[in-house]
Amino acid sequence: MDSAEAGFTQASQPRSVIVIGAGIVGLATAWLLVRQGHRVQLLDPALKPGAGGISLGSGAANSGSWAALGVLMANLSRRSSGRGWRLRQRSLELWQHWIQLLEAEGHHLSRRQGVLVLASDPDDWERQQRLVEQRQRQGVPLELWSAEKLQALEPVLPGPSPGGLYSPNDGQLDPGPMLEALLASAQRQGLETRSDRAVSLERVEAGWQVTCAEGDDICADWLLLTAGVASSALLEPLGHSIPMEPVLGQALELVWQAASGNSADPWRQWPGVVVCQGTNLVPRPPLEGQTRLWLGASLEPGQVADPAELERLLLLNGQAPPWLLEARVERRWQGVRPHPIGQPAPVLKTLEPTLLLASGHYRNGVLLAPASAEWVSSQITCSP
Repeated sequence: MDSAEAGFTQASQPRSVIVIGAGIVGLATAWLLVRQGHRVQLLDPALKPGAGGISLGSGAANSGSWAALGVLMANLSRRSSGRGWRLRQRSLELWQHWIQLLEAEGHHLSRRQGVLVLASDPDDWERQQRLVEQRQRQGVPLELWSAEKLQALEPVLPGPSPGGLYSPNDGQLDPGPMLEALLASAQRQGLETRSDRAVSLERVEAGWQVTCAEGDDICADWLLLTAGVASSALLEPLGHSIPMEPVLGQALELVWQAASGNSADPWRQWPGVVVCQGTNLVPRPPLEGQTRLWLGASLEPGQVADPAELERLLLLNGQAPPWLLEARVERRWQGVRPHPIGQPAPVLKTLEPTLLLASGHYRNGVLLAPASAEWVSSQITCSP
């Protein structure tokens, strides 16, 4: 594996860095920085000590990263140029290298290949056809699946739909195992972790001082905030206004008895993810003869879950096939996502010399984590 392609170029001048926030962006960045030789302290109250060392405790369950479904939708993005497009393409490339390396270390990562987006109506189907033509000119593989091909799949897809757009290089990556793998791998490389909450930030002669809720102060040359909505409140006393609004996402895990003779792989005809009117259907491995599916996620303003949104998810706005209506809700979860106000997501900014912000990823934290980490690394590496 080429170190430069994977973003692992060793730092010529190692720095000390505090990373606030142990979501997917914070962990990916901490992991990359320690691999490059930097000294990194990761601060988050969700980091809990246990018999096996520091781990992500139950407090992480309500974070946006743990509530994410891990859909990697880069080539299917409507964007075809600009920063957003470049970040998506670079992240998809980096994930391929990073997953290979982490699996070689012995981590078991759950992932599925391919994303299929169902056209909602004839106009949407025409837009998909135009996107395929555009991607062909860019050398990006996309496929159009006809209504007849969709109707032949089992289990029966939501619909009816005039067609669908399939991307073989997009897919899905389970956030939970990836978060745990990044943390364990980074700890073996020398990552320091602290289970605490940042209360205030202060510039000092040596760089930055972070005061923690338990009363301790920690210092480093560089400071990175990846704490979502909480980042805004920490930055305000320093004169930086980066407003973000919380957006709640709810998701469901559904189970039902597998059809006779199809229990080994009930999803063998499906791609990694099917998207119906903005809702993701993510096949899961069967467990004890039961077929499983993740369904989500809702987009709700604020931090209070709306029961009506779960009902909407289950019905897929009237598109749910019979097998989905018969499924039982095994688990439901939710998480808060930071949505930047007045600027595009994500927010990747150098606010002051040695003060960085990588937050506001909204719906694409898992997808964009590697490219965001690489951006942070470039700011630190290229500094005098």
